[in-house]
Amino acid sequence: MFRKKECVAMLLAGGQGSRLYALTEKTAKPAVTFGGKYRIIDFTLSNCVQSGVDTVGVLTQYQPLVLNEYIGTGLPWDLDRNYGGVTVLPPYQGKRGADWYKGTANAIYQNLQFIRRYDADYVLVLSGDHIYRMDYAKMLDAHKASGADCTIAVIDVPIEEASRFGIITTDAENKILKFTEKPKNPDSTKASMGIYIFSTQKLCAYLEEDAKDPASSNDFGKNIIPAMLAAGERMMAYPFSGYWKDVGTIDSLWEANMDILGAHPALMLSGNGWRVLSRHDNAPPQFIGEEAVVENSSVTEGCEILGTVQNSVLGENVRILKGAVVKDCVLMGNCVIREGAVVEYAILDEDVEICANARVGGPRDVKGNGIAVIGGGVRIDEGACVAPGAMISE
Repeated sequence: MFRKKECVAMLLAGGQGSRLYALTEKTAKPAVTFGGKYRIIDFTLSNCVQSGVDTVGVLTQYQPLVLNEYIGTGLPWDLDRNYGGVTVLPPYQGKRGADWYKGTANAIYQNLQFIRRYDADYVLVLSGDHIYRMDYAKMLDAHKASGADCTIAVIDVPIEEASRFGIITTDAENKILKFTEKPKNPDSTKASMGIYIFSTQKLCAYLEEDAKDPASSNDFGKNIIPAMLAAGERMMAYPFSGYWKDVGTIDSLWEANMDILGAHPALMLSGNGWRVLSRHDNAPPQFIGEEAVVENSSVTEGCEILGTVQNSVLGENVRILKGAVVKDCVLMGNCVIREGAVVEYAILDEDVEICANARVGGPRDVKGNGIAVIGGGVRIDEGACVAPGAMISE
């Protein structure tokens, strides 16, 4: 017999992440390396445990092997619980057959049994592909105080970027009046962060009704939220003012990595009692050679730097050999940059080797495009040239 939980979290981690190209050919987007020693999903899992949410269902589908292995028992995030903790929820075969998750709402619908198992009063729906630190307990308190059926976290965005998001219009009390998915002409700058708190009874009712509609996209933004608004349910916005970035594109992933650098970084990975946790194995200390140059960079354990590294984020066990130059880059674990090679404005996945005197990437153009991407396990031959913005995978 399971004891009651006030709130359970459902973490959507099954998306393909096609806009990350080579980085997600073999792994789910939430499992992509970030900041040298983290995976993207670390932020949401850390937020949960820091907020006192100790029961998390992780809904997986696309290329789940690396993600499943990484989550394991949930120990690094203090989610290895006998009651609650973290549970991986892939699509499964039921009495009426098997089916892939058709959309975000359908993924939750297929796992209502998990929610009901804990008799939860509230359901926190999260995405596994955003970089941010947030106290969900404060959002839950606001949800309960307002008597809302659904509360949506929102962040203010520039008006020129608003058409990329689900946009919410509210009154002075933050009651939601209108929700428009990626509007061409937005009338508000309050963007949905893809973070929802539902009262369980209402959520179950709308998911069950949505599942009966063969024309539905089974999506929260396209179907569930509009249906609740149309029915006159009480829906509230929860303003958030901290750092938040959707890292669904190469440019945004590179920018988020760059945001942890500098004297006053936009993204703080520790401090204020809110540490981002990860399954990072402790590697040997870094080695910085006498002639090496390291400027404004984040260098993880186990790295060997004999060349030049500027404004870059290096994962564990990266080797930059003598005469090599790495500038404005994100290098994930176990990469090797050999003598005389130059890597600039690029993202290198794990286990990449850039051979001697090769050149990868170059300065970004006036539109800010041109991040070169090298997929995991790729070897760039000696003297080869990879153009800015190129995407190379095995």
